[in-house]
Amino acid sequence: MADTQADTKADTKKDERRVARLTKQIQAFSKEHGGSEGHLEHIGQAGTRIVLVGTDGLWGDLVAPTYAIAERAAEKAGLTLHEEFDGEFAAKVVTGPYEWSRMAGIQIGGPSDR
Repeated sequence: MADTQADTKADTKKDERRVARLTKQIQAFSKEHGGSEGHLEHIGQAGTRIVLVGTDGLWGDLVAPTYAIAERAAEKAGLTLHEEFDGEFAAKVVTGPYEWSRMAGIQIGGPSDR
């Protein structure tokens, strides 16, 4: 039983370090892009993706091991979260030549994934 309690405490400390690191990264992104909003998306066993969209339209993402950790980090960072990545929120994203070529891939001569 003592080992279980020690493991639980270690896991809790590890989770808090993850939350702190993600919070710092979210805040840095927000500062660099004049503020930001976000959306949390479950990506299976890999965890939860935190999609960030800056006020300037540039975007990025982070991955948290669990939804709970992503949610706590977003809350601590003061990130406004959207329930869905719907048209209104998606319209805030600015895409440039790199994104368009990646989306098109080899169909129109964009870079391949190889």
